[in-house]
Order: sequence, then C-alpha cells, then structure tokens
Amino acid sequence: MIRFLPFLLAAPAFADPITLQSTTSTQNSGLYDAILPAFTAESGIEVQVVAVGTGQALQNARNCDGDLLIVHATEAEEAFVADGYGTNRADLMYNDFVIVGPPADPADIRGTDDVQAALSAIAAAEARFMSRGDDSGTHKAELRLWAPTDIDPAEFSGTWYLETGAGMGATLNTARGLNAYVMTDRATWLRFGNKGDFELLLEGDPDLFNQYGVVQISPDHCPRANLTDAATLRNWLLNDGQEAIAAYEVEGEQLFFPNAD
Repeated sequence: MIRFLPFLLAAPAFADPITLQSTTSTQNSGLYDAILPAFTAESGIEVQVVAVGTGQALQNARNCDGDLLIVHATEAEEAFVADGYGTNRADLMYNDFVIVGPPADPADIRGTDDVQAALSAIAAAEARFMSRGDDSGTHKAELRLWAPTDIDPAEFSGTWYLETGAGMGATLNTARGLNAYVMTDRATWLRFGNKGDFELLLEGDPDLFNQYGVVQISPDHCPRANLTDAATLRNWLLNDGQEAIAAYEVEGEQLFFPNAD
C-alpha cells in the first residue's frame, strides 16, 4: 500500500458536482445529455441533474438541496426570488404545450387552435382528461388554461377528470392506457417512445407558450451551496449554451428555442 502513496498524493482533487434541480421535461427530452458534456469539458464542472416537477424542484431548492434551478413556471420562480430563496432569475428558452389523445377524438378537438374551446368541449363530452396533478410547471399551466372556461376540473376529479400525481412520461402512459386526452410539453411528446396510435390533436394557441427560466440559489438562504460553480453554469447557459440549446433536435425538429435576456 505504501508504494502507491506518491501516486495518491499527486492525484488531482475533484470538486463535488453541482446539483441542478430541474423540471422533468428538460431531462426527459434528452436536452441535458446533449448539452452538458460540452459545459463539463470546457469548465471541468460536473452537473448532477435532479429531475422532478417544478413545484418539487422549487421546494427542494428552498431546502437547500441544490445549487441551481431550471424550471418552467415564471410566476412561481419570481415568487421564489421575492421570498428570498433565489436570485438572478433569467429567461432561458421556450417551447410550447400541446394536447394529444386517442384517434377517436370523442370531444372533436382535432385541428382547433383554441385551447379554451378544446377544454370546454372535453368537459362537455365528459371525455377522459388526464392531468399530472403534481404541482409541476405543466400542471400549473394546465390549471391556468382551465380558468377562463369557468370550469373547475377539480369538481369532476375521479369521473372524467383524472390525476396521476406523476411525471409527464408516466402520465402519458396512463393516458394511453385509458384513451384519455392529456396536455404535454412538445419536447417530451416528441421523445416519448410509447405513442401507439395517439395523435397530436391541438397546437398553435399562443396561450400554450412554455417559458423556461434559470434561477440561482440565494447565498443568504443557502450559504453552503456551490454558488460559484452554479454561477458558471448559469452564465454558460445564457451565453455559449444558447447555441447548444438551439442545435438540439429530435427527428429533425428543434425542441427548445433559446431566448436569454
């Protein structure tokens, strides 16, 4: 054992990886696998991604279980900063939500570009609709879209309105099994490997815009967080990383559109 001591003393010390609390959609899309190796090669900083719903990611960050946030619920992100948990929130990229469902399309929403009209038609037909029901960014956006219809889907929970309390992939699988409509971010849908005969039925409404933000953890709230390396990742994402984000495609389709301030 002694003869190995000089080698051990000469070996470089590697810093702990930074923890990125992230929404599931960016992880499920394959984006991080595509762009983070370039960041690590350039900076020497490794990134550990914890992919959960946006609400859980924000809570994890409040508990100081992370160094940087990428989520998609702008109002919740701004409240996170205002409450002293985060700092330096910035727009990072965007894509959109879509509604997918069975080819029979019992509510006859195929081809419409009015999401409120589509949701109203689903409710009127009492056609199954699968919600994540997990306080994720997608769930928050879905509830926001129901509001103008004056329909409270919670009143119909367990009848035609169903909730999984799970991530997007699991919710898509459950919707497929029950022939239910479901709202999903486009990136996850494109990467989803179990589409079966499900179809993209609604897209194109401006209300389906899906903004992603990057937020640093407040050093005052979480002084033990790896704030220096997290700031390096944030700066890369908002500069050189923008080109890497734009270059990522699935089946020839760009999944995210960079829009850093």
